[in-house]
Amino acid sequence: MAARLLSLIAALWLATAGGAAAASPFADWSAVVVAGDWHASDGGETEGFDNARRDVTAALARAGFQPDNIRQFSTRPERYRDSQPGKAELRGIYGALSELSARTAGGCLFYLTSHGLPQGAQVDQAILRPGLLANMLDQTCGRRPTVVVISACFSGVFVPTLARPNRMVVTAARPDRTSFGCGQANKYPYFDDCFLSSMPGSRDFGGLAAATRECVRRREVAEKMSPPSEPQIWVGAELRPMLPLYAFERAERTD
Repeated sequence: MAARLLSLIAALWLATAGGAAAASPFADWSAVVVAGDWHASDGGETEGFDNARRDVTAALARAGFQPDNIRQFSTRPERYRDSQPGKAELRGIYGALSELSARTAGGCLFYLTSHGLPQGAQVDQAILRPGLLANMLDQTCGRRPTVVVISACFSGVFVPTLARPNRMVVTAARPDRTSFGCGQANKYPYFDDCFLSSMPGSRDFGGLAAATRECVRRREVAEKMSPPSEPQIWVGAELRPMLPLYAFERAERTD
């Protein structure tokens, strides 16, 4: 009964919001997209994380997010003047979450692609630990619908700490598994590649998460990568019935 009531309230809100919000339920959402490293798995250079940052940002805009409500961060921002990312550092990321949430009334999205450790994920020279990210989101996004995507090895470690009734948490791997595709020759890590390729055919974040997980599974089997990364999906009870109401705008991937 409570889930049905939440769905009805959300549907009424979306129907009466008017203007841009009626055209896209993400028009008043904020989004922060972070490339947390530039090193490949062998220690060399890779553009994979920044390619994912750039193209996830573009995919979100096609899905209905307003470009002015998206902030990008890179460990080497001076190399990407076209997309003008900020410097990937924890204080700046928190500042962007605060600034965006103060001037938007919708939900929040946080996407990080980087290397991971059992303790958290790399953001330049720092480790973003699950407890810190949870505090950052609690203080900025609060009770708003929030989608968190962590593309990194061992990223399942974030799920228990980030779990809230109003959140969806999607990770590239179990807490005890690596993910794949961080080599110098990879355009994107496998998970980011699957996220991007699955988005045009997905209706909402629930469908996208499931399609991304299946895409990763198929690719790892095809390329004989083992043990499998097993991407994780967690959806809170408040957000679950509302997810279908947040439908993506239809736009084809152009890259």
